[in-house]
Amino acid sequence: MRWAVAETGDGGVRLCPLTQDGRPAGPVVCEPSLTEAVRSRPEVARWVWRSTAEIYRRLLAAGVRVERCYDVEAAEALLIGHEEGQSGQPRSLAAAWARLHGLPVPQDAPARAAETQPSLFEPGPVPLPPGTDEFTALLEVYAGQVARTAKAEHPERMRLLLASESAGMLVAAEMARTGVPWRADVHREVLDELLGERYPGGLEPRRMAELADEVSRAFGEGIRVRPDLPHDIIRAFARAGIALTSTRKWELQQIDHPAVAPLLAYKSLYRLYTAHGWSWLQQWVHEGRFRAEYLPGSTVSGRWTTNGGGALQIPKVIRQAVRADPGWRLVVADADQMEPRVLAAVSRDRGLMEVAGSGRDLYADLAARAFGGDRDQAKLALLGAIYGQTSGDALKHMADLRRRYPAAVAYVDDAARAGEEGRLVRTWMGRTCPPASMTTPDEAGLPQEDEAPTGYGSSSAARARGRFTRNFVVQGSAADWALLMLAALRQSMARARLRAELVFFQHDEVIVHCPAEEAGTVSEAIATAADSAGRIAFGPTPVRFPFTTAVVECYAEAK
Repeated sequence: MRWAVAETGDGGVRLCPLTQDGRPAGPVVCEPSLTEAVRSRPEVARWVWRSTAEIYRRLLAAGVRVERCYDVEAAEALLIGHEEGQSGQPRSLAAAWARLHGLPVPQDAPARAAETQPSLFEPGPVPLPPGTDEFTALLEVYAGQVARTAKAEHPERMRLLLASESAGMLVAAEMARTGVPWRADVHREVLDELLGERYPGGLEPRRMAELADEVSRAFGEGIRVRPDLPHDIIRAFARAGIALTSTRKWELQQIDHPAVAPLLAYKSLYRLYTAHGWSWLQQWVHEGRFRAEYLPGSTVSGRWTTNGGGALQIPKVIRQAVRADPGWRLVVADADQMEPRVLAAVSRDRGLMEVAGSGRDLYADLAARAFGGDRDQAKLALLGAIYGQTSGDALKHMADLRRRYPAAVAYVDDAARAGEEGRLVRTWMGRTCPPASMTTPDEAGLPQEDEAPTGYGSSSAARARGRFTRNFVVQGSAADWALLMLAALRQSMARARLRAELVFFQHDEVIVHCPAEEAGTVSEAIATAADSAGRIAFGPTPVRFPFTTAVVECYAEAK
């Protein structure tokens, strides 16, 4: 049974049960408190509400957890993208209600600044038109979304996508509440060792200052160069007769000059100092936890980002500070070759599905069958097919890959062709790429053109979009699978009544913090959740989704 719930202006809530088509299945009930309304109804299988990020955070603060939910605003974002190819359009309840009634659609509220401490005044939702009851609007929008989902290209897959996206919202809120176990003292020791003493007045730490002096001396006596200013570096090298187009690492490494080594060392420490230095530690780590605000589905491919804190870019050296509590462990699990396995499942290529179901190392198995045992060449060819790398060695092996696994290569080729022609593509479950009129996203990890395209009509823009859509159908489907894996893992741990807690998720990696005696059970639960997600997402296929799992006390020990 599912229930709809919405808050009233006086702090109370209105709620009622729902039918399968989203209509009220009973009388509307009024309760004085959201917390008590939800806590007193443990039998409710799924709560339908406006926004998990806003509502569930308050429930968690009161010690109330729910098993499932349906996030109307997350669903609206997916449905409007699927129906009209307009990813990124307003997704609020007010926007969805306006679309339903043919009214002007209000813009979403501006992105909220990252918060590391509780705020006295929480920003409110986008307001509905005067005189419009929120609970009535919620019921109308939800019923409309149920009907719209039934009209999707693949309704069952779309229902699954909406459910998994909402499940991801629950996981994100719970991880933000729990936080990553973090030893501030260890973090400070790392910074002191690498950066040296801190100087007052905002000056650079000792080691960075020493490297900056080395860079300047390398250009000659009396010359002062600011290594944190790219234009300063480019001018200094120009005076030395060396032309640079940027200060990127790969370009600097091609130069034979005494300034290069200290400059690269400085840049590495500068990134550490600015992104995860003492100021970051003071701002983000409290009471032994780093609590990031995760934003599920915030990229077009469905991958997550965070609102400040850089949780998805923790440097290896700083991972030393991520340590389990005494008597607890970190179960760190990485999906093995996730995207090639997803390609096998969505393309239904019999040969590639067989490879993806034969063992843990897909590239080694592929090499044994098609590339004379050369694992590196097999990996290069398969990733080249996914990412659109069609030059050099990748192109040389593409013909063999196309001959042996025609359905898999055709699947991404068709997606690339659709992108070049300005058409839309979808993930297996129905997440839809942005239209050609939007700037080609770079978040898919694609190689970008040196010259930024000025519009879709240029051939470079068409090729760039083709590379994006080629990868989108695989990476996006992998992101959808990962949501199902997270949901299954969360449910498994809850039903087993484990003390284990999900604390981190990034694309193809998950970390669970648990008592040492639960580590084995958690490892098994992750493997089971991965296989379950594969069956639910893609149906019965030979493809397997193994994880490499490490049980450690410190995150840095896992890799």
